[in-house]
Amino acid sequence: MGRKGIGRPGLKLEAFIDGSSIGNPGEAGYGFVLKTHKGEILARIGRRIGRATNNTAEYRGLLGCLDMAAAYEARSLLVHSDSELLVNQMNGSYRVKQAHLQELHQQAMQIIQREFPDFQIRHIPRTMNGEADGLAKKAIRLSTDIEEISVSPRRQNG
Repeated sequence: MGRKGIGRPGLKLEAFIDGSSIGNPGEAGYGFVLKTHKGEILARIGRRIGRATNNTAEYRGLLGCLDMAAAYEARSLLVHSDSELLVNQMNGSYRVKQAHLQELHQQAMQIIQREFPDFQIRHIPRTMNGEADGLAKKAIRLSTDIEEISVSPRRQNG
């Protein structure tokens, strides 16, 4: 890898995530920006996921981000999201009532418990999440995935 701190135990990462659905449900996608706690951007990702609700897209964005952060072998992850529902469900303040979200929530919790001893998710205003939102909408608009990785992870995603 050649970059100090990448893929080493104790690596602290920060992410901005967003999901988008045109029509809700409609054509959907997610975007996230993953960076070191010092601000070095590791990846900008946008994925088109087909027809889904906005909340499903938000969860899929979280799952994509968790998978990517795990590939960097980070142990600490701070996630920022403008989805009050997602943040409060992940923090345990809200129950996950919808069956389709329960499965996604469970998948996210399993990854967090397995990979991130230090995990936090925080709500931010939509105005502070423009880059992740733009990646999600661009993936939908272009009907293609966007992948800009500036520092390769140590292990393969998936």
